[in-house]
Amino acid sequence: MWQDYELEILYQDKYLVAVNKPSGMLVHKSLIDAKEIYFAMKMLSEQIGQWVYPIHRLDKPTSGVLLFALDKETAARMGEQFSQHTIEKKYIAIVRGYIEEVGFIDYALSVKLDKIADKNANKDKVAQDAQTHYKRLSTVELAQAVGRYEKTRYSLVELSPRTGRKHQLRRHMKHLSHHILGDTKYGRGEHNTMVRKYYNCHRLMLHAISLEFKHPYTDSKTKVKAPYDITWENFLVLFPASASFDLVDT
Repeated sequence: MWQDYELEILYQDKYLVAVNKPSGMLVHKSLIDAKEIYFAMKMLSEQIGQWVYPIHRLDKPTSGVLLFALDKETAARMGEQFSQHTIEKKYIAIVRGYIEEVGFIDYALSVKLDKIADKNANKDKVAQDAQTHYKRLSTVELAQAVGRYEKTRYSLVELSPRTGRKHQLRRHMKHLSHHILGDTKYGRGEHNTMVRKYYNCHRLMLHAISLEFKHPYTDSKTKVKAPYDITWENFLVLFPASASFDLVDT
């Protein structure tokens, strides 16, 4: 799938490089997908001819801004910003139903352990604090029936996590019963089946649209934005006033 694929570089200087990670691509090699030979870290290193250091991660099915450092010192400095929660991350998602206009989720999440990668980890870890701000951008009602409903309703939502727990946004939306469309782990299968059939949607509708941070050497505010893929573009036109959801407003 990824043979000869070139990552879209969104930002690059002599310390940092950011790419638009596509849905379905791993950030780095993982025991979870041991047979996978294509992952962003390796592909980007080969693409720019320089080793890169991952500063954060995105789930495999999530697309959007992914930031790397070009040396260990920069990676350490940026890592501090992430650990201190001074990085501003914004995501766009399509969720089931009509969510409230604005809200704040403060709901602790249990530690998710992988059967392979975390087989030796402590199984008794306490739940971790997790907070997410959200803002509804628009709603749409589609003609396709799902379950006992003759039509389906979805919300376009901006999500701003204040912590970085595993699968946080996906689990928080599930907690509110506003599951993210296309989520095969925490979502609703009947909705995923419908959008595959009628809208050719075969991905998680969660996109890391922007990342804002303080440059580790100049202290200047730096904001990186990631364009939508074709699946996103096709969905956005279904929402009223979708033109207002471009990257200028993010």
